[in-house]
Amino acid sequence: MKILVVDDDRPSLKLISFLLREEGYVVSTAQNGQTALEIIQQRPPDLVILDVMMPHIDGFEVCHRIRKVAKIPIIFLSAKGQIEDKVMGLSIGADDYLVKPFEPAELLARVEAVLRRSGTFTDQQDAMPLRGGGLCLDPIRHVVFREEDGKEIELTPIEFRLLWCLMGNAGRVLSPSFLISKVWGYDYEGESNQVAVYIRRLRTKIEKEPHHPEQLVTVRGHGYKFEA
Repeated sequence: MKILVVDDDRPSLKLISFLLREEGYVVSTAQNGQTALEIIQQRPPDLVILDVMMPHIDGFEVCHRIRKVAKIPIIFLSAKGQIEDKVMGLSIGADDYLVKPFEPAELLARVEAVLRRSGTFTDQQDAMPLRGGGLCLDPIRHVVFREEDGKEIELTPIEFRLLWCLMGNAGRVLSPSFLISKVWGYDYEGESNQVAVYIRRLRTKIEKEPHHPEQLVTVRGHGYKFEA
């Protein structure tokens, strides 16, 4: 697996690269957003680890530009730990957001989880298309489209996984912790806001009236469910 690490801080860049190479990943680095975008265009990696605070082009803008052309998984790794920063990072298409300073074991666990969930669905049951609420989700082709007109709905990898999990459990109330475990691939307390951000994003893409959802329903105090 090829990972691109983007950070203007040399010691941080060196440490992260060392940790990843020790785990067997092929690592390339960039110290600014422009170089990162050039590398992605020439040699697309399997994952991008992206700092937020960089000169000229910050990490949010780099993520925004990547999402215009590719679905490469992105993890933000930043000293900006305010909730609004996390919401911003997730809302523009990042798959995860980890605050510096971090525990090396947690970084590696999140990298593994993001790469694992971005892979191909291999289980026969997981590979079956899901239908409900006028939507069809095909995990093999990795597309979601409306059955009434065949129009494809553009989703990021994490949005796709979240919708797949909800549709696969249609009618059941799924807690934020369950979704974190199944969709993000790790157990981590206190990340329910992360789920809420993605639920809001999904609603803007699949609901006719996102502020009055009929398919992605909130069950207060318990979680979310997909109404087919």
